[in-house]
Amino acid sequence: MRKLSMDELNRKTVEEFREAAKIPIIVVLDNIRSMHNVGSVFRTADAFLLEAVYLCGYTPQPPHRDIHKTALGATESVEWKYYPSTLDAVESLKSAGYGIYAVEQASGSYLLNQLETTAEEKLAVVFGNEVSGVDANVIAASNGCIEIPQLGMKHSLNISVAAGIVLWELVREKI
Repeated sequence: MRKLSMDELNRKTVEEFREAAKIPIIVVLDNIRSMHNVGSVFRTADAFLLEAVYLCGYTPQPPHRDIHKTALGATESVEWKYYPSTLDAVESLKSAGYGIYAVEQASGSYLLNQLETTAEEKLAVVFGNEVSGVDANVIAASNGCIEIPQLGMKHSLNISVAAGIVLWELVREKI
């Protein structure tokens, strides 16, 4: 076994990425503080060929060197939009036929490993603020909450880690 070279990875160019058929998932960031978390989500969205990232409220927007430092250019390949209100983004996505799921520990939440979706289903996944989580009004406007099963003491994951886990599980069902 050997490590693949960069040439062997079959990486898409920015143009090839933009023209490629996307996985029908949009990531919605609800008032995220950390530029590093934002950059990490962009990089994950690129890795999984997701449709877009929506930045809401006071979530930092590209271009910014601290976002770029983590995104490694993914802000150039992944489509993104800014909404002053997360609720406005959610309502826009609902009217476009997306199922909306907040990633939050909530009563009646779906455990991530038990959520059933179809390959064709358009999904929007909302990740909330690092301290306060997804806004209660956004949760109320969602189709449900997704919870990552956690077995330890903290029951808390960094948003970039949570995004990687949730998005891989959702993408895995669509490929």
